[in-house]
Amino acid sequence: MKQISKWKASYRLLKYGLYAPKVKPEGLYQSYGAERLGLIDSNTLDLGCGSTPRNPFGANNFYGVDLFEQNDEKIKVADLAVNPIPFENDTFDFITAYDFIEHIPRVIYSPSRSFPFINLMNEIFRSLKPGGYFLSHTPAYPYSPLFRDPTHVNYITEETFSIYFDEINNYAKIYGFNGGFEITEQGWNGFTLLTLMRKPAINA
Repeated sequence: MKQISKWKASYRLLKYGLYAPKVKPEGLYQSYGAERLGLIDSNTLDLGCGSTPRNPFGANNFYGVDLFEQNDEKIKVADLAVNPIPFENDTFDFITAYDFIEHIPRVIYSPSRSFPFINLMNEIFRSLKPGGYFLSHTPAYPYSPLFRDPTHVNYITEETFSIYFDEINNYAKIYGFNGGFEITEQGWNGFTLLTLMRKPAINA
């Protein structure tokens, strides 16, 4: 069993970590859409949503979290660099983060040391239903849009999710990550890296 796990880890690293292909977001949304998955009364949450939460997977109910108050009761106010996601456990079939993850610090002292990116990934894992999906859509290394914005403080690479937050390697565990995602899809759309992760279903 241990040998199989090592083989699976190497396969995923090769397929999703180092040689991520080009991907069309629309095809991803269609392949994993709520209707195609047969979900009933599905919920989606968009992080850093602004005034209009995105709902790319066609969920029945959509919500958002933003740093600033919006004129919409479905959008909660929270600074996700320091605050938890303001929803209950196992609430969402989908969580999306468009051009958001890169703004979450990796380490802060306030006053003691904490790891906001790790904490946010814990919150995402907690808020997803078993079998739910998290989509990260972010400019990533080695492309210049990642570095030129002075508010970008979290540099994502092809290996970030597939090594640190997956259920096999799970290197982020030593920093306090309590979950373990299945890396479902990862690919490039221009300078943007799309990573689709799944919270394992119960008894999967």
